[in-house]
Amino acid sequence: QVQLVESGGGSVQAGGSGRLSCVGFEYSISEYCLAWFRQPPGKEREVIAAINNGGTYYPDSLKGRFTISRENAENNLYLQMNSLKPEDTAMYYCAAIRLNCFGPRFRARDYNVWGQGTQVTVSS
Repeated sequence: QVQLVESGGGSVQAGGSGRLSCVGFEYSISEYCLAWFRQPPGKEREVIAAINNGGTYYPDSLKGRFTISRENAENNLYLQMNSLKPEDTAMYYCAAIRLNCFGPRFRARDYNVWGQGTQVTVSS
């Protein structure tokens, strides 16, 4: 299985932007369906965006401020975050599953490989 390592988290002021990276090791991420999730303190893990052979997908609640992309040549998955709010404070995770998948895959159980997470803290 691919190993995933996230980076790019940190502290940011409300209204600011940031970009998270998730690099894959051992295998090419081009063979995987990928997604970004986050888990705020005391809450359940929730999907932010997914990307696979069908395209990019976002839950209605988060459309517009987050953009998922992948660079297969660099074996990297990205999450661009704009207009950040204090409620975006969470641990952010990238996730993968080696399948030829299409369409939105928004459940955590749809993925079987996870990174260790990177913390994003947004202050008001």
